[in-house]
Amino acid sequence: MWPFAILLLVIQVTALAQSGSQVGKQSAPAAVADKQEAAKPEMKGKILGIGGIFFKSADPAQTREWYRKHLGLADKGQGAILPWRQRDDPEKERTTVWRAFPATTKYFDPGTASFMVNYIVDDLDALLERLEKEGVKIDPKRQDETYGRFAWIYDSDGNKVELWQPPAAKK
Repeated sequence: MWPFAILLLVIQVTALAQSGSQVGKQSAPAAVADKQEAAKPEMKGKILGIGGIFFKSADPAQTREWYRKHLGLADKGQGAILPWRQRDDPEKERTTVWRAFPATTKYFDPGTASFMVNYIVDDLDALLERLEKEGVKIDPKRQDETYGRFAWIYDSDGNKVELWQPPAAKK
């Protein structure tokens, strides 16, 4: 059930990012708060979108095949790539990766959930600095790759959350 629910979330986020539509109308207080936020100088260290939905599977190959056959997600083992465009800057194409991991993976450890969400961030260092001040549990491990920088935090339930800052666009 989890993989299907996660997939629905990815599809909804992707559709919203592509169309720029709203799911529902905001209440008056929420709309006022949004206008007040918009009036503030842009804050660094914010979430830009979902970079990946990862979950454990007892049989990843079978799960990948099921999703390919029934939902058209082509994953040859490194994840299905779902492209979308950034709402505020449609010239920026982003991707969300959907991937089934083996049930025995240690990648989500020490979190105990059978899934992990990867968020795309604009400034990893600024976000981590702010989260540290707010008392959020932060994994000391960092990973720098040609495809971006990674860090991990833990939510209030102890779920591991991956943060990813893609490399700067080449000009």
